[in-house]
Amino acid sequence: MKLAVRVSAILLLSLSAQAQSKDAATQWRITQPAWTEYHEQQFGQFVARLGDAVEKRQCGKVNTCMLSTANMYFGTDPSGLKYYSDCADLPYYLRGYFAWKNGLPFSVTAEVKPSPLNTDKVKDVRYSSQGNMVTKRYDVLTKNGIFKNTYPNALEILNDVVPGLTYSATLRMSGAEDSELYTDFYPVKIDRQGIRPGTVIYDPNGHVAVVYKVTDDGRVFYIDAHPDNSLTMGMYTPKFVRSNPNQGAGFKKFRPLTLVDAKPDSSGAYAGGKIVAANNNQLRDYSLEQFYGTQPDNAGWSKGKFLFRGQQVTYYDYIRLSLTEGEAHIDPLKDMAQLTDDICVSLKDRVAAVDAARTSGVSAKPHPERLPVNIFGTDGEWENYATPSRDARLKVAFMDLVTSTRANIEKYKKRDPSIRYNGGNLAQDLFNIYAQKAQACQFSYTTTSGRTVMMNLEAARQRLFAMSFDPYHCIELRWGARIEAELASCQDDSNKRAWYEREQWLRNQWERRYDARMDYSLQELTGPLPGVGIATPPDVDIVGYLKSQR
Repeated sequence: MKLAVRVSAILLLSLSAQAQSKDAATQWRITQPAWTEYHEQQFGQFVARLGDAVEKRQCGKVNTCMLSTANMYFGTDPSGLKYYSDCADLPYYLRGYFAWKNGLPFSVTAEVKPSPLNTDKVKDVRYSSQGNMVTKRYDVLTKNGIFKNTYPNALEILNDVVPGLTYSATLRMSGAEDSELYTDFYPVKIDRQGIRPGTVIYDPNGHVAVVYKVTDDGRVFYIDAHPDNSLTMGMYTPKFVRSNPNQGAGFKKFRPLTLVDAKPDSSGAYAGGKIVAANNNQLRDYSLEQFYGTQPDNAGWSKGKFLFRGQQVTYYDYIRLSLTEGEAHIDPLKDMAQLTDDICVSLKDRVAAVDAARTSGVSAKPHPERLPVNIFGTDGEWENYATPSRDARLKVAFMDLVTSTRANIEKYKKRDPSIRYNGGNLAQDLFNIYAQKAQACQFSYTTTSGRTVMMNLEAARQRLFAMSFDPYHCIELRWGARIEAELASCQDDSNKRAWYEREQWLRNQWERRYDARMDYSLQELTGPLPGVGIATPPDVDIVGYLKSQR
């Protein structure tokens, strides 16, 4: 009897110890009360390793990356942690995870409202014309107890709080004003201190990315997440648009946080106190130059000029030249290679995004009677399986390829000192690089009948404005098939084919408009409407242009 009691007691102690051990593994203990430059550099390394793995295609989803050696803290997580993030959550998820692993303070915006500067009625704070303001915050704090402190549960915060509170509206703020309910981010100076691994990029069209690499020639590379939990990478180009400063577009960093008025307990963790953030005047890389330029103009933010060593350049060239290590110049041949490589990555990433509609069965469903209220910002099946925003960025990338190539050739003709080229025929050399890169960029998609269709970058360029973003279309139309042999397996009925024809106006559009009504029926979608669609697609004929210049 005594032996049985002892065994029971031992088992209870063992179970209690296991429970305490499990609890300890999920506790968020603040052991370092302030974010320092050392922590910022470590956070950058954490992001850089994940980005490098995505770039090398060693992992392609948030869960596979976090559950690999690309994660600096691989193997240290307790069971129950969900490895999930969409685009707006990604910077918060990575920041929160890193803060937990390093015993650092963490706080996120818990509520936003449209800024008083908005004079129109704001239907969706993700797209408010004059930005938002913070009205409530959520702080990760240890509560003091008489006998025992209560530590926050890291799993609850990362699994529920972060995805539940954060969305792109929390980034739609300039960060120019200090307040007790501070913004999570602040705009940075365009240099290698401000733009480095861990810096966040906000596109006011509703997309968010995190910088993981800045190359010696000034190129900025980022990773971004999507609703299907995929992680992709890309290069910063005009795909990320500028907008009025109140919307807070561009490059920004997390404000360093400090836990004050807290006391360490017996375990060395800090309890109580409050979290405060650094004010703008305490941040050496705080700057509004990306909004107003290096030479602001009283006529308006968009009139500001960007001067690099006394010469006026575009905003995007200013970023490149400012981030270049060593002598700053532009190599047109390298530009061509980098831009086509970036487009190739986007095309390959589109394969999985589009195929999801086929494998999920959405593409086989009847087409809804109306489009969403706005095709670029919605929810449900359309958000999960449509690609209007992804396709718009792809169109802008092809447009930028033509625009930047034309600009480089014109600069070369004028003997612009920023252009470095030592060959004898710039247009021919650029054409050769494009042709080689376009042919080398091979990818494929699976038809409705299960057949594999091979494509390359040039084929995609020629089909660009025929590729449907609509998840209810067959996958052949999603890839712009035009010949009967390829279209033969498409099972779309006459109604879905009619939708495809009428949506041509929308496919011609590259600008993502969130202020326009788009919930039109098939009968109403008879041509370009206010803010919805354009009659003629933009010029993306890089082949024709280069041939004309040889």
